[in-house]
Amino acid sequence: MPNQVEEFNAYRQKMNDKILSEDHKIIKRIFNLDTNSYKSGHLDVKTKELLGLVSSAVLRCDDCIKYHLETCFNEGVTKEEMMETLSIATLVGGTIVIPHLRRAYEFWEELELMKKNN
Repeated sequence: MPNQVEEFNAYRQKMNDKILSEDHKIIKRIFNLDTNSYKSGHLDVKTKELLGLVSSAVLRCDDCIKYHLETCFNEGVTKEEMMETLSIATLVGGTIVIPHLRRAYEFWEELELMKKNN
């Protein structure tokens, strides 16, 4: 039975494939810009992903939060670093971010469980 991490990734991939198959120049450029923006540059990938996580939490985009959480996890971000990052996001975004903080924490637990089971 798939967990929420697998379900999220499968849905994201399926829909990205459908959207990109439309061959719309602007959408493809936006996707490319997003991908390239998070590559290592003057800031490393881990830092950029943590910045993306804060921004996504403040903007209250659960899909974006999940994406950045998983990438942060894969980049070696610790639970403590993730929590400190989300604490800044909650400070900046206010208490309206708390429901997203709850879902982010739950998703992080799923990532830890997957790693433990593999």
